[in-house]
Amino acid sequence: MPTNAELALQQASFFPYWLDNPERPTEEPSLKEDIKTDLLIVGSGFTGLWTAVQAKEQNPERDVVVIEAHSAAIGASGRPGAILSTSLMHGMENSYRLFESEMDELERLGKENMDQFRETIEKYQIDCDVEWSGELTVAVGKHGIEDIESEHELYVKFGHDAHLLSREQVQSEINSPLFEGGLWSKQRSGIVHPAKLAWGLKRVAKLLGVTFYENTPMRKSKSKGENVIVYTPNGNVIARKVILATNAFTKHKKKISSRVAAIRDRIVMTEPLTEAQLDALGWKNRQGIYDTRTQLNYMRLTKDNRVLFGGRLGYFFNNNTDPDYDKTAEPYVRLVEALYRTLPALEGIRISHAWSGPIALTTRMAVHYQYYHGGKMVFTGGYSGFGVTASRFAARVALAIVDDVDIPERQLEFAKTLPSWLPPEPFRWVGAKITMYALDTCDEKGGWRIPWLNMVEGMGFPLKP
Repeated sequence: MPTNAELALQQASFFPYWLDNPERPTEEPSLKEDIKTDLLIVGSGFTGLWTAVQAKEQNPERDVVVIEAHSAAIGASGRPGAILSTSLMHGMENSYRLFESEMDELERLGKENMDQFRETIEKYQIDCDVEWSGELTVAVGKHGIEDIESEHELYVKFGHDAHLLSREQVQSEINSPLFEGGLWSKQRSGIVHPAKLAWGLKRVAKLLGVTFYENTPMRKSKSKGENVIVYTPNGNVIARKVILATNAFTKHKKKISSRVAAIRDRIVMTEPLTEAQLDALGWKNRQGIYDTRTQLNYMRLTKDNRVLFGGRLGYFFNNNTDPDYDKTAEPYVRLVEALYRTLPALEGIRISHAWSGPIALTTRMAVHYQYYHGGKMVFTGGYSGFGVTASRFAARVALAIVDDVDIPERQLEFAKTLPSWLPPEPFRWVGAKITMYALDTCDEKGGWRIPWLNMVEGMGFPLKP
């Protein structure tokens, strides 16, 4: 007999809820001729779109072209939980782990970036269901309380409006038997509809004069004189500068994939909640939520009061970014079971959508830059989550790099250094499989999983057994 979780998935669409929307814009024509441009952007996810908008805002006379292998936001930008954060480097603790001596400046830049992110939405009237409701980290178990107390110290140290919550206080924010405490960062954070944001940025970029070609994948590139030639199936682009905004989609450059793994993150979306279910949850302040489990889960509400619940990482051999397995119910069953344990008021609720997508995991879990053709082509990516807002900042720095503008950010370590090298296949696949299993079972079984995860953390991945 099927379990409740299996029954809940029987009618699910294995496609991102965000993209399953009648407001999704029609696709642009593909490139069918040879063209020239000042700046070519490869990819129209958040990095590419923020790059296009800022490039034209900085220099309206510059000719800017975007090519996209499929359509805008079809990659990671149309699939995330989309909880907004000021962090530029995948969370406060990860920033501190990586760049302790530069934290004051990174925090200042993160707040400035979020303010400018909000200004862009308001200036161009981008309708993207944004809610400035804060972000809430919830403690699961005693170790979780230690985690949020440690993080709270960092939040206070760097001037955030962050508040520790007792068990009773966190239960008044969201009703879950698992949550023992919380850390609520109340300002400059919230939730957004990521696809609507991406489509809005595309509209703005076109308004500013950017030309888009969709269903136009990059095949290869070469340097020729002062330009770069980018080859696509039916036309080539001669560009003075190129920004690769491809994040986890790295197959056209082996140098990128040697430092970036396409780890898959899975998400389920419920049907809209009834008033009784909403009352039972008590989620009146509608924060975006992360928990402290080793195999982290995150959750949020949508405008029409569905619950998004994410987690359950996976990896497929050779950075496969579109596995058939993730278009079936099986990989989501345990995620639905975790949803029911976490929010018992939703036990038995149907799942309308379930999907996964690659995130660009590096040993830093933060943006980095790689250079090609003497610096005329620059790769920008590696967010590992938190990219909805961090991509705007990363795009601004990428523009300064290709334009050779000496802004202070270029002197910070993140802009000058690379994440560590990752092992090739089959070692990457074997290591990932063991690590994912250890993450799934560490909280319950411990044992060998703890030294294994400690070893992986020693390699640079910030895992916390």
